[in-house]
Amino acid sequence: MASDLRLLNAAIDNTPLIDNHAHPLLKYGAVTNHPLLSIASDAHGAALEDSKFSLPHVRAVKQLARALNCKETWEAVEAAIERKRNESPDAWVKFCLEDIETILIDDGLDRPNLSESYSWHDKFTKSRCKRIVRIETVMADVIAHFLQLGSDIIFKDSFMGHVLDKYTLEIQKALDDPDVVGFKSIICYRRGLDIPPEIQIKTEDAKIALRGIISGGLRDAYGDGFSLVKRLEHSPLNDLVVHTAAKLIRDASGHKKPLQFHTGLGDNDITLTKSSPSHLQNFIREYPTVPIVLLHAGYPWTKETAYLATMYPNVYADIGEVFPCVSRQGQEAVVKEMLEVCPWTKILCSTDGHGFPEMYMIAVNQIRSVLESILGALVRNDQIDEKQAVQIVQAVLFSNSKKLYNLQTVSILPNLAQLETVSRTKQTSNQSIVQRLQSLKAKYLRIYWHDYTSTSKCRTLPIRQVYKTLSSGKPVTLSITKAGLGLLQTDAMIPQVNASGAFTVQVDWSSLKPGPAAGHVSVYGDFTEQDGTPASVCPRTTLRTTLSKAGELGLTFLLGFEVEFVVLDRVQPADFNGMDKYDTRRSNGHSWSTARVLSDWGREGSFNTASEEMMDALDAAGISFEQFHPESAPGQYELVLAPLPPLEACDSLLHARQILESVAARHDFRITLHPKPFSTACGSGSHVHMSISSPGGDRPAVYEPFYAGILGHFRAITAFVNPSPASYERMIDSYWAGGRWITWGTQNKEAPLRKVEGSHWELKVMDGMANPYLAIAALLSAGTHGFRRKSPLTWGDCLGDPAKMDEREKRKLGITTLFPGNLREALDALKQDGLGLNPDVVTRYINIKHAELEMLEKMKPDRRRMWLMERY
Repeated sequence: MASDLRLLNAAIDNTPLIDNHAHPLLKYGAVTNHPLLSIASDAHGAALEDSKFSLPHVRAVKQLARALNCKETWEAVEAAIERKRNESPDAWVKFCLEDIETILIDDGLDRPNLSESYSWHDKFTKSRCKRIVRIETVMADVIAHFLQLGSDIIFKDSFMGHVLDKYTLEIQKALDDPDVVGFKSIICYRRGLDIPPEIQIKTEDAKIALRGIISGGLRDAYGDGFSLVKRLEHSPLNDLVVHTAAKLIRDASGHKKPLQFHTGLGDNDITLTKSSPSHLQNFIREYPTVPIVLLHAGYPWTKETAYLATMYPNVYADIGEVFPCVSRQGQEAVVKEMLEVCPWTKILCSTDGHGFPEMYMIAVNQIRSVLESILGALVRNDQIDEKQAVQIVQAVLFSNSKKLYNLQTVSILPNLAQLETVSRTKQTSNQSIVQRLQSLKAKYLRIYWHDYTSTSKCRTLPIRQVYKTLSSGKPVTLSITKAGLGLLQTDAMIPQVNASGAFTVQVDWSSLKPGPAAGHVSVYGDFTEQDGTPASVCPRTTLRTTLSKAGELGLTFLLGFEVEFVVLDRVQPADFNGMDKYDTRRSNGHSWSTARVLSDWGREGSFNTASEEMMDALDAAGISFEQFHPESAPGQYELVLAPLPPLEACDSLLHARQILESVAARHDFRITLHPKPFSTACGSGSHVHMSISSPGGDRPAVYEPFYAGILGHFRAITAFVNPSPASYERMIDSYWAGGRWITWGTQNKEAPLRKVEGSHWELKVMDGMANPYLAIAALLSAGTHGFRRKSPLTWGDCLGDPAKMDEREKRKLGITTLFPGNLREALDALKQDGLGLNPDVVTRYINIKHAELEMLEKMKPDRRRMWLMERY
């Protein structure tokens, strides 16, 4: 027996679910008119409101809150779902249905015009969805058809025969339709499951029932004709409908399509005492060759359901609807009772999802979780072995339904050998990481993250501890207080966070690089909730999400950063209380690309000698750079990094900064990214070179709408790319810093957005105090929005200094809008715009920055300058 249950867990994680019974989703325009509460309850009206105080509801809230990265309250969940619907409804449906192979959809609803067609769901599942035909709806449609023809037919003695002939024809069509894989009866709702034998059914009684329906009148609109005033709920007619369908299935050649029966759990429209599947025993005996599926585990009569599926070869037990409408304890009890006697080859699963994609998601997650718990316990108690547990998982989730409904699926289940390989993947991956760490001669692992104040944070782990974790097959993680992404530079919490809760930081080993010190290696991590779902406020996740949305439109990018920094000497004046203070001693002749600035390369104590160590360290870390040269301000240098995909580019930028800072400190220098360390000299930026790397990216029809999107949202973007009061000291006209006017220009270094060539453009209005993940997410989100909307590039090509143009020249080029003059203005613009980013990120960022401003604005300018230089 495998003590770690790797095979079982691999099977649960890698077996797609065939949902053998569900209903269509509501159309986007109709979804808000129906109560979301119904995803975890069959109650209606006031009773549905009471469901908020039930265990199934509480569990659903917890699951949805984790998936949506919101507070665990129903109000927060509803608001978050509303945002998902508005942002990208198809993407949200895809997320909710991502673990489903196919859905067998009963689309015989009372108001079908409000729901999507069964085939509409195909775009969200691995295999095409199929139909389950509700036989009572077929009969209702048949009667409605004749009602449209008028009294000449409906009052003739032959009318009953015409109706039965038409009903038989429609059922036969469904039997011949490859998209129909089964039938369903809701007789449980209409007269109960105590169906009399066919021999006891009198056609005359059914005819009287039919006349009773007709006498209801020809009133409400029904498509192009009329609808039944009363539902099909006359016992003799309902009995005839079920028996006729069963006989047609029995007599059909080839594969027998199953007949599903609603049993047990249902809304208050049911007679509970008549919903036990035990009432169907005689009917089951009467049709021994008709496959019969007892839906919803017969709950609360699960034992009866299991018994019938055990004793009759044509009966199958579905365990749907209890997920998610019953508590966790109840769900486990259902699975245990089912497995007490029922062969696992007779058990099917379903979600009974209806209307809302969220119901599908929580039902699937709960099914997997309960199987893991129950089967894991059986294995540990030696009642079954792990291979048998795997058989149960694959049978219940996939194989039984595939065989019973004769489905053709895209997915093929992995065999035990393949599952063994899958189960070892994580272990093998961990072993390769260990080998990589050993090859780097690592002694310590630094796990970095970058917070909302653009402060690099880090935890250092001894490598032995890392090896121990990896060898156990577990991931290397950190537990970080949730307040960690709500702190100022002084570690003070903003008012909107508290000290409760923790994030898990998941190491992204793809970001592993040696440095910034000998024996140290560094990685970046992603913030997740405790259950592994991405944290909504994680900066790296924000960029990933933005890239994913762009990828849906076929867009990919390359980014290259220019790192401008100023080198400072450490000085320690007597009146500075022993703290390091920084000053520059490199003003003699220092200017842009001047060769003599590098003349002391090799001299001990020279920064240029230290810079050689920097470049060697960058090369050892695999960080490619294209140039290194002096810049204009005293002691200022620039490092030009090679282009990379956006997330990798941001990681490399931050790795490079750590190397620059560390090497400089070892040589008793200090570097600063302060945007304007000297009021009379050029400031330091972190310019971004962007290009659209996907096919066709160099076509104007692609890149012009993209950059138009950036220009159109530039004021809001400014909050991310110029995130400090000091940033606006750099954003002045005629200093090659991008200036104050929103525009673009070909090879124009006075324009905030410089076109270099084709889709390669440079953004000049970003500095080193920006969090690169958030800044790039803002840029790419704005650009993607422009591309999606095919926004025209209404700004003309500005070839001069906008600040020196008269109003007529500016208007001609569409230069009409100024950047925000300070951070508060930029935050106001961001609040109004949102940039299509996760609202949690935007709100957290705005709150952090307002708290930061309140702190910084109390400082005198010189003190604020030094305070920022100490931290950036």
